[in-house]
Amino acid sequence: MAVLRLYCHPLSTFSQRIRIALLEKRIPAELVEVDLFSRAQHRPEYLRKNPYGRVPAIEEDGFVLFESTAILEYLEATRPSPPLLPGDARLRALVTMHVKVCDLEFAEPARVILIPKRFLPKERWRIDPMAEARARIEKHLAILEGQLAGREYLVGDQFSLTEVCYAPLLQFLSTLEVNPGPAIAAWTARVLDRPSVRETKPLR
Repeated sequence: MAVLRLYCHPLSTFSQRIRIALLEKRIPAELVEVDLFSRAQHRPEYLRKNPYGRVPAIEEDGFVLFESTAILEYLEATRPSPPLLPGDARLRALVTMHVKVCDLEFAEPARVILIPKRFLPKERWRIDPMAEARARIEKHLAILEGQLAGREYLVGDQFSLTEVCYAPLLQFLSTLEVNPGPAIAAWTARVLDRPSVRETKPLR
């Protein structure tokens, strides 16, 4: 099989999703760092891979794919073992649902808080939008708390693409200034203890 290249950045939560999956599935890949701080993602050579100027993207034997969830689905379809999706159709649908909800109700508002806190001086923070985003996250986590009660993982009691997508965000709960319930706290500890998550943890 051709060399799989992952265009990514070590501080990108969406890039981290793919790196976690690669480690979990023991897929060899060449990591190509796109220097986001020098705006390399907007240079013509990268825009030919992802015209939206975002990471991650992958390239394999001339095939280029971007957007993290699409990449995760491709990796699972082309390298199904070890699996990050359950075999049962309904459970697989639940994983798809949780991944979508993660992006809409957690990743989207988290970005409003994390980008300023991680990369901007405090005088440039927009406090009101950050507070609104925190309220959205808290509402989502309250729903998630009920779904996780009595369970080790969200779907089928196995680590899946659901956790792959949540992990890069769960590591920033303290930065987001949200207080998870006991079920989420236990789940978070379990997920963040995975070697694949520890190995890909950003430096800031």
